[in-house]
Amino acid sequence: MSKNNYTIGQDNLQKFGLDIHNPVFGISAIVILVFVIGTIMFPTITKEVLDGAKWWSINNFDWLFMISGNIFVIFCLLLIVLPIGKIRLGGEDAKTDFSTLSWFSMLFAAGMGIGLMYWSVAEPVAYYTAWWHTPLNVVERTQEAKEIAMGATMFHWGLHPWAIYAVVGLSLAFFSYSKKLPLTMRSAFYPILKEKVWGWPGHIIDILAVFATIFGLATSLGLGAQQVASGLNFLFDISKGVETQITIIAVITTLAIISVVRGLEGGVKVLSNFNIILAFILVLFIIIVGPTLNILTGIGTTLSNYASNIFELSNPIGRTDSDWYHGWTIFYWAWWIAWSPFVGMFIARISKGRTVREFLIAVLLIPTFVTAIWMSTFGLTALNQVVNKVGALSNGIGDKSLAMFQMLENLPFSSITSFLAIFLIIIFFVTSSDSGSLVIDSITAGGKLDVPVAQRVFWAALEGLVAIALLYAGGKEALTSLQAGSIATALPFTIILLVMCYSLYIGLKTELKKA
Repeated sequence: MSKNNYTIGQDNLQKFGLDIHNPVFGISAIVILVFVIGTIMFPTITKEVLDGAKWWSINNFDWLFMISGNIFVIFCLLLIVLPIGKIRLGGEDAKTDFSTLSWFSMLFAAGMGIGLMYWSVAEPVAYYTAWWHTPLNVVERTQEAKEIAMGATMFHWGLHPWAIYAVVGLSLAFFSYSKKLPLTMRSAFYPILKEKVWGWPGHIIDILAVFATIFGLATSLGLGAQQVASGLNFLFDISKGVETQITIIAVITTLAIISVVRGLEGGVKVLSNFNIILAFILVLFIIIVGPTLNILTGIGTTLSNYASNIFELSNPIGRTDSDWYHGWTIFYWAWWIAWSPFVGMFIARISKGRTVREFLIAVLLIPTFVTAIWMSTFGLTALNQVVNKVGALSNGIGDKSLAMFQMLENLPFSSITSFLAIFLIIIFFVTSSDSGSLVIDSITAGGKLDVPVAQRVFWAALEGLVAIALLYAGGKEALTSLQAGSIATALPFTIILLVMCYSLYIGLKTELKKA
């Protein structure tokens, strides 16, 4: 790598008490505003255009998404075992900023904590009952369907998504801490673009990352508010209409702003540690009062079903289950890739001082094992109820946002556990919004980390306002349009991530030679 002559923040403008990158901050804010106004004014046209772009990407580039996902997994596994794995992010004398437990809690909460709350019951039941087709065209409600339901669920939440996050996170951490480049997406391409990375090629990469992050977070915030509203309606018969959902978003956004003001140490870290403890309590309770033996033996079975089906599920050629494959797997892969700038950059932000091997084990392997425990606990408990015709889930999935609460209803102390689940969902969203604000702020400040608090508050507030505006004006359809827009950005980002792997390898190899 050639010597970098760029000074972090050299292109920034200090205006109105802010420290913003020119032109990334301005273009990002204006385009987001225009997009939201356009979606509100022309909801039908926007939905048609973005849905069309989403399904065009999924149907025509399914092979690219799948092959790329496989490459990311193989790439990360190789880095673990190769000599490159001993490289320390920030140099041999670099110290970590957080304890291992806090580090893992934060990366897990930002990565997919909220998704596990939403889908850990709904997804296995959906596959078992053929709510929207079945994996590999197995016959629904059979023993084979039960086994592959857990294997396919793990496939969607295991190595592949975490490898996508790991590629981005490791690239940004390495180039930021070891090569002293700004903590922003463009830095990962310095070995390829050289000094051009500080010009328009880099601006475009960063602006795309801002779009993917803000739209992904706003979508999840809106859709998550619907799950919380469904839970409150289920428990307390509170209306789950738009007004309730907007109130929930406002509360989550307010809590996220408070967390942002407190900073990384006093905000995200504290909430993530607290959330992991609550999640552990909920899992332990379900293991004890649920089908205990089924769950404990099922963890190994789930991992076994995952391992035995991973090659068939990750094969993009000659699929006979194309409806399920496109509607679930490719949709997920596009969603993970769209979220990768946000999650990857946040993981990079908290990973200084870790070795490459330590980073990848913590980001790739440990979360996969924890996810297996989580999915087995919730998924097998739910499938047990379906098989034995206990409760509402025995009829399959109706409202997927209610699935977890319907499962908890058939266990002791259901009101308490359902309330705990609602609380967990809210805190997971607060940590996602908070960490997302830190990421967007870093990108739009040219990689600077010591920027005015008002900038982080601005982005945290904007996420909530975008979700509220779209929900109020267009309801769920407007949020679905926003989600479609996020997924459409996954196609160019897939190419960006593949190039990022090459760029990272060049950088790591250069670093290894110096050692």
